[in-house]
Amino acid sequence: MRAFKYSNVSDAGTAIKLVSVNQTARFLGGGTNLVDLMKEDVMRPTELVDVSRLKYARIEKKGNGISIGATATNASTANDENIREKYPLLSMAILAGASAQIRNMATNGGNLNQRTRCTYFYDVNMPCNKRAPGSGCGALHGVNKNHAIFGWSEKCVATYPSDMAVALAALDAVVQVEGVNNTKRSIPFADFHRLPGDHPEKDNNLQQGEFITSIDLPANGLAEKSYYLKIRERSSYAFALVSVAAALVTDDNTVKEVRIALGGVAHKPWRASVAEHWLIGKQATEANFKAAAAAELKNAKPLAHNKYKVSLAAKAIVRALEGALQGGVYGAMEADSTTTDKNQDHE
Repeated sequence: MRAFKYSNVSDAGTAIKLVSVNQTARFLGGGTNLVDLMKEDVMRPTELVDVSRLKYARIEKKGNGISIGATATNASTANDENIREKYPLLSMAILAGASAQIRNMATNGGNLNQRTRCTYFYDVNMPCNKRAPGSGCGALHGVNKNHAIFGWSEKCVATYPSDMAVALAALDAVVQVEGVNNTKRSIPFADFHRLPGDHPEKDNNLQQGEFITSIDLPANGLAEKSYYLKIRERSSYAFALVSVAAALVTDDNTVKEVRIALGGVAHKPWRASVAEHWLIGKQATEANFKAAAAAELKNAKPLAHNKYKVSLAAKAIVRALEGALQGGVYGAMEADSTTTDKNQDHE
């Protein structure tokens, strides 16, 4: 690990100022992703500004919704009584991610800022526009089994790894940030993360020095019928091949409101808006769920080695919607890597 300066601050203003004037400084929360990247020599910050002790760990009611603090841990958020009761989708998604030890350390703000687990990004000897802009994308014509099928560009085909963020996308969360001179702004979750375009090195739309203070969850009626499905190669700590956050509001089995977000398929949590629009006003049936999923996946652009994700995502959407309709419980389905490879060969 390269040498760096460590700064322990007592207020957000000081932290923001330190990071805003130093382009290579980074905020340090739980460090569960950043420190690993430093050990791998992928990220080389010259200064770490420790924000883990700042007073942004509260989870509290805000209007008719709930605000979750940026420095609250993933574990405390998932197990909060109000989150479990009113936003079970978020609780399920967080508990599907990482290990218990990591959830006890990782912060909510850090979770949103975590970086891709693309192997080309982690290997400093390989080309990667996200790590080294202009060097190329090794995965584009390389081993891209785990990569994007939506929203990718010639510059980057990496996927975003967070489970928590997929649920937040489905819940229409709003990210509250603070910048230099006490400037504050609200960022709708759909606008927080970016697609790669020509600048895949930019994971989100935060400005240099901006600090996430909280994430607001608006009131909704989605608690009763929501479900998070994560499909991975093994049941232990692993990132999603495909994940789905689904929630429904029905009246006499007619879909009045539906939210579907996908993980593991794009550079950001992918809101399945085509499927959502297709389902409104339709009966909540398996046939209609399949038709909606097919409509969404019609726009997928698989790469050489990840064609299996198209059918996998379609089936996952159906299963997640069925789980939501039945009242929702956390579900995880392991996809055997051998089976996955066979699927690739036959598509």
